[in-house]
Amino acid sequence: MVTLCWAALIFDFSTSKFGSSFTGVMLARWLAAIHIHLSPGHFEILHLIVRKGAHFTEYGILSLLLYASISSLKRFEWQPRVALLCVLIAAFYSLTDEFHQTFVPDRGPSLEDCAVDVSGAVIAMLLVYLGTRWASKRRAGEVIVEVE
Repeated sequence: MVTLCWAALIFDFSTSKFGSSFTGVMLARWLAAIHIHLSPGHFEILHLIVRKGAHFTEYGILSLLLYASISSLKRFEWQPRVALLCVLIAAFYSLTDEFHQTFVPDRGPSLEDCAVDVSGAVIAMLLVYLGTRWASKRRAGEVIVEVE
């Protein structure tokens, strides 16, 4: 259920109310509130980073939620096929989301955004892999980091 709610939130973020002009105004207000003043060029770069970072994060979280939903094990362990399926589902959802934006005023489709979305999903699955590997070593009693 949480996964479906997250997917619905991503869909809502694709509406015109969360377009570039809205996020630009919100970012400008936030920067002004903390007394940071940027040149227009630097602001545009920061705005781009924030928007692409949001894409990356949204789909990273989506793939983590998918992994937790699909995983058949009670203990959180690495399942490569499940991870691949999560990335594929996230990629498909990203494509449908970009297609949806062709019908939204002030928005448009972007394969670049799809690439960022899929990157977020892949990195999230990499984090699952590293986390489960670390946890299994810990359960086995291996020393992860030795501090003297």
